[in-house]
Amino acid sequence: MKQFIYAAILTVALLSFGGQQSAAQSEGGAAEQEVRQTIEKYRTALLQKDAATLEQIWADDYTFTNGAGEMVSKTQRLANLKSGATSLDSISQEEEIKVRIHGNVAVTTGRVSIKGQYSGKQASGQYRSMNVWVKGPAGWQLIANQLTPVTAK
Repeated sequence: MKQFIYAAILTVALLSFGGQQSAAQSEGGAAEQEVRQTIEKYRTALLQKDAATLEQIWADDYTFTNGAGEMVSKTQRLANLKSGATSLDSISQEEEIKVRIHGNVAVTTGRVSIKGQYSGKQASGQYRSMNVWVKGPAGWQLIANQLTPVTAK
């Protein structure tokens, strides 16, 4: 009889854990879709020089490390965009973006081709991109991103 009770308790515990795991995976899938939608909104805003949308997407403490290794704040990026020092003609994904969700934080990585300029300097080429997103009351916001030039071997 004791073995039956232990087996029943173990079965309930395993089923409960499996249900929690499925719920977490489902929530992660929804979060991933939200991040992917925000990435597309971000790409469109960059191409259209939509400062109002970018101001919402970039967190107040946002930092961008561009392909030249320069660190640029949200205020600086917005000023560069408004002055025309940052102007992007195209942004193309060269491979599927990988999205990893960690609670209310998402890290995305991928490879992009960019035509245009950042901070008044030519920035056309292929880059590895890493972005760190945080979900807050206003939705997903970008807190940091970095572009690393891909060099031919």
